[in-house]
Amino acid sequence: MNRRLMQFLQAENISQSQFADCLEVSRGTLSHILSGRNRPGYDFLESVMLHYPSLSIDWLMTGRGRMYRDEQGVPADYQSLPHVEQAPSRDVSKIVVFYTDGSYVEFLPQ
Repeated sequence: MNRRLMQFLQAENISQSQFADCLEVSRGTLSHILSGRNRPGYDFLESVMLHYPSLSIDWLMTGRGRMYRDEQGVPADYQSLPHVEQAPSRDVSKIVVFYTDGSYVEFLPQ
């Protein structure tokens, strides 16, 4: 996560000091997070979310998706997913996820 946080600072063209001041955390705390010495806590992540709503927290924490969210707050990768209506009279029997390498995983309800 520290590498992605550095990528975000570079993309926003802001210094570590500016970022720390904006989030109202000590510069030392931010330095420890960016170096990988400490992991960010809930308060830090909440402050990032409040001050930078266009940043995808999913991307920041896991590396999945894109760095920025769209205007509606949806991660940009999910914009192209089709809307699926839930059929009230049907039960799910199996979910299959296909990967680009040709492999797949099946999930069966309990």
